[in-house]
Amino acid sequence: MKTIYLVRHCKASGQAPNAPLTEEGREDSIRLADFFKDKEIDFIISSPFVRTVDTIQPFAEATGMEIILDERLTERVLSSVNLDEWMSKLEETYEDLDLKFEGGESSNKAMRRGIGLLEELYERPESNMIVVTHGALLSLIIKHYVPSFGFEDWRSLTNPDMYQLDADQAQVVIERIWE
Repeated sequence: MKTIYLVRHCKASGQAPNAPLTEEGREDSIRLADFFKDKEIDFIISSPFVRTVDTIQPFAEATGMEIILDERLTERVLSSVNLDEWMSKLEETYEDLDLKFEGGESSNKAMRRGIGLLEELYERPESNMIVVTHGALLSLIIKHYVPSFGFEDWRSLTNPDMYQLDADQAQVVIERIWE
């Protein structure tokens, strides 16, 4: 049995890859470290964006664990150009998973890279892992296992947020555990 904690980063000062956590985000990162202290975590992997690394850094420092960085956990790119009514465009990508805007990636493409990483984690020897990523990619990973998970569910995600994924050879169970 594998337990993977899928973590959405804490509140950040912006969307750029180098955007740091806000003061509230830093406080929440300490709450996360406290949450994980009794979980026997044996592997941490994160998007390389500053806000994701800073989200799990207090726990990694407290335990002396290394944070492995993986580009596959970066946020899903909706488009490389500014889109008018981008929120409605994003909503459309939850209905048409192959819809792709200029310079962006479809929901299916982003989902495949996230699920590809998880499938590699299932093969690792460690049992309890933390994956730190971004809201859109997290929602698409969940959607892979829970097809009804959609745009409104993405909108209801918090910073931070966390889902626990338990996987064995027969099934995957995923549930929200952050309050």
